[in-house]
Amino acid sequence: MAAKTIKVTQIGSPIRRPTDQRATLIGLGLNKMHKTRELADTPEVRGMIAKVQHMVKVED
Repeated sequence: MAAKTIKVTQIGSPIRRPTDQRATLIGLGLNKMHKTRELADTPEVRGMIAKVQHMVKVED
């Protein structure tokens, strides 16, 4: 059975944000505005998304 995935799109700029939030975006594979990645729906990824929820949009 295939793992469930979620689509994450960066909608906010990391300019003038703390270094850890920039690093979290890079960890998610996002580093440019409007870039989209499909990621596995795991607790680790959900935690990273929660940290930068004001800069990303999540679709199931």
